[in-house]
Order: sequence, then structure tokens, then C-alpha cells
Amino acid sequence: MKIFNVLVVDDEPGIRSGIVRILKNFSVSYPFMDEDVSFKITDVGTGEEGIEKVKNTNVDIVLLDNKLPGIKGTEVLKYINQNNPDILVMMITSYASLELAVETTAQGAFDFIPKPFTPQELKSSMEVIVKHLFLKGMTNKMKQEGKEIRFQFLSVLSHELKAPLNAIEGYLRIMEEKQVGDNIDDYEQIINRSLKRIEGMRSLIMDLLDLTKIEFEKKSDKFEVVNIKEIAILAIETINPYAIQKDVNINIAKCEGDMLISADPSDIEIILNNLVSNAVKYNKNNGSVDVKIESGNDMIKILVSDTGIGMNNESKEKLFEEFYRVKNNKTKNISGSGLGLSIVKRIVDLYNGKIEVNSKLNEGSTFIVSLPK
Repeated sequence: MKIFNVLVVDDEPGIRSGIVRILKNFSVSYPFMDEDVSFKITDVGTGEEGIEKVKNTNVDIVLLDNKLPGIKGTEVLKYINQNNPDILVMMITSYASLELAVETTAQGAFDFIPKPFTPQELKSSMEVIVKHLFLKGMTNKMKQEGKEIRFQFLSVLSHELKAPLNAIEGYLRIMEEKQVGDNIDDYEQIINRSLKRIEGMRSLIMDLLDLTKIEFEKKSDKFEVVNIKEIAILAIETINPYAIQKDVNINIAKCEGDMLISADPSDIEIILNNLVSNAVKYNKNNGSVDVKIESGNDMIKILVSDTGIGMNNESKEKLFEEFYRVKNNKTKNISGSGLGLSIVKRIVDLYNGKIEVNSKLNEGSTFIVSLPK
């Protein structure tokens, strides 16, 4: 039995004791996990005590209230993100603090559970947390030991991730109980937040499926002569409706002749779809994206440039790691799985190619993929 250490930070003794009672004998089990997970609970009543526990004890999960005596929960969250980013934080908030919960989630909290909550709602949230930590742990294990994740693991996990996140359930319960009133217009923000969560889940599922395909398919069986220019045009057509919504203009430079390469067409699609969609997603309003394809003697280069928010050197070094996402005020409302660029990097490596990024903060980025013909 694996044990996760849970720290509850809440100034209400009833909330703390209730969480301890609910989770004391509760365990989480999934078919794809080697062992069940149970919880060891520690509870404190102030943010200062919470930070002290994080400093001096091993903590995996923090259930954090915001309205605390002394320093607020948001300050505790900030400390954890800066000093112990591997700790997963779930905010405990009231219905009246819905916007706060959304903001803290964007600032690094994994999710929120609204007060008052039922035992089943808390258990459902902990199940989602365990799934997330298990996936993250398996990814870290891959990096440390160089082992491949089994196909069965990814397949089962992808299926499990199709279920709505507990956050969506929280939103729906607010609507079910008409906590905001009887006027449907009052729920517009909640509906939009729910749809955004579903969009993020769908993106994660598709990225996981792409990752599965890359890891386990025999590439040589799929090779054919591919025209990269045609695939680039198709990628632009696919992403253009989203670009129009963001007032971003996508341009493709004229190519001299056909840009042919021996490859699996779906691999080239994944590369171009990720690069072009990211260039739009992280762009500025009224910005532009420029796609250029160059052919040399034995290499073909794909260049995708944008006029977007750019990134610093620290972010560039981590950009191709699994589940890494650039976090700042400009990206907090942008959804994504954190897998897209790591998938692109894996594909490029499989072809003995190279991927580079040139970027300036607040000016834009250029991704350059070089592939042997």
C-alpha cells in the first residue's frame, strides 16, 4: 500500500477534523496501478504553520484554504510553487469565492473543492489527484531509468482521463443547486470554465494517444514520400479558424518546387500541427505567424515564427520536457497538456533530426525543425 502525505491547512477545526475522518480509512485503486494508495493526514490552522510543515516534513498533497488568520492561502501557494513545486495543491473554497478558486488554479493550484463538500466529493477529488500524481511519477521514472511505459498503461489511463474532472463536477453542482440564482445568464462564466476544462482534457487525451503511437508503432512500416508543403498548408487550414478568433494572421512563404521527404505522414502532421497551433495560441492579438520550408542537399527545414509572448532562457531549457508549461501572467488562461512539444521532440529524434528555438521575451519565437530527406 502506497501512502501519500496530505497536509490540510484550514482555520476551521470542523473542516480539518471532517477531512481526517473522510480520508482516514479511504484508499484509491485503479487497474493500471501496481498498488492501492492511502493517505496520512496532518492538519494545521494557519498559513504560517502550513509553510513550516512544508519546510520540515515530507508532503505530497496540500488541501489549502485561502481565508486564514495571518498570511493568506495564496501566499502559502506562492511559497509552495517557488520552493516545493512537486507538491500538488488543491484549494478549499466557498461558493462565494469561485473566482478566487479559478485564479489560484491558474497560479499553480491543481484544482479546487468548494465548501460545503460531501464525503463523496472529497473522495472523487482525491481520486483525480492520485491519477495525476501516478502519471507524473511514471513520467519521472521513465526519465530516471530510461524505461518505456507499457501500452496498456497509456490506453487505460487515456480512457480514465475521459471522465470529467472534479472541477467540472463542482461547477455542475453549483448549477444543480442554483447557488448563483435562477437566471441562466448568471451561470455563463461557470459554463465557460467547464467547457475550457473539457477542452483541456480532450487535448491531453489526444496528446497521450500521439505519445502512445510514437512509442510503440514501427516507423519503417509507415514510410512513404511526403510533400511537407502540402501538409503545412493542411495544418494552416485546420488551425485558421482558431487564428481568426484571436486576430492572428498565418502566412506561408512560397516554396520553390515540392518539398519531399521519406517519412510517416502522420508524424509530419503532428510536428506542423503542434508548431503552428502553439504559434497562434501564444501569440498576441493582431499578431502573425510565418511558416517557411527550406530544402538543402540532404535536409529539409521547417521554420515557424510568431510575434507572440516569447520566453526566457530558463523556459527554453525546459521546453521539451513532458508536462512542462511556461507559467506567467500571460499564459495562465491558456490551456494545454504540456506534452505537445515533447512529442515533437521525440518524433524529430526518431528521424535523427534536430529542433531548435530562438525566442525573445515579449517579442516572439521561432521554432526550427531540421529533418534528413
